[in-house]
Amino acid sequence: MSRPISESVSHAASAPVLEVIALDAEDALAACAGGADRLELVTGMAADGLTPSTETFARVRAAVALPVRVMLRGGAGFAAGGDAALEALCGHAQRLLAEGADEFVLGFLDEAGAPDLGAISLLDDVVDGRPWTFHRAVDHTPDREGLRKALAVWADGGDRAGQGGGAGRKRRGPDAFLTAGSPLGVDEGLDVLRSEAARTAAREPGFEPDNIAGGGLRLEHVAELAAAGITAFHIGGAARRSGWSGPVDAGLVRQWREALDA
Repeated sequence: MSRPISESVSHAASAPVLEVIALDAEDALAACAGGADRLELVTGMAADGLTPSTETFARVRAAVALPVRVMLRGGAGFAAGGDAALEALCGHAQRLLAEGADEFVLGFLDEAGAPDLGAISLLDDVVDGRPWTFHRAVDHTPDREGLRKALAVWADGGDRAGQGGGAGRKRRGPDAFLTAGSPLGVDEGLDVLRSEAARTAAREPGFEPDNIAGGGLRLEHVAELAAAGITAFHIGGAARRSGWSGPVDAGLVRQWREALDA
């Protein structure tokens, strides 16, 4: 059974969760000062977020007490890569665990755009029951509902996709999906986000994990998405005055915190 997002953050359980992308300890401190509930720690935003170094994680962990979800992604795109790339990523994850990482972000698609349960299983074995988010790969599959349901069957011990993903063993599975509702961003995905939030509220199979809205998210989206039942919001560039070339700005994060708490 997936742990609700509210159990892994420090903000009041009744308030929406604000997750901020951090690249380093400076970002982490600013996000914390602005009222973030959780960090997503990445590097390589030119590739939409890759796995950070263990040294960066250690500095962030020493700087703030916020929960930190660490990206597990070795290259651009949503394929896991070959055996060597996946082995290297698993090794990196093990080193992060040794440094104290205890929450993660991951997710891979196969050539058909279905969840790559083989690769996901290998990393799930490494993180060993710790909470993780399935990232925006969900926005790039041709079958969103099928992906969610395949992951639910896999987590329950099945192997619907026939990929050798650990059939017969129950797993925690993702506790959240980071999604814009569309590969083009939240503007184009609002209807999907509203629909999926309703299905999550109804606890439909495959839709039990929480939805984190992110990917082109703007302040004007907040009220509509919150009214639809979205309880977690994810920002990256919106927390920075100079885009990815500049640091997180605590004042911008505070604007989001105030909007979510309104």
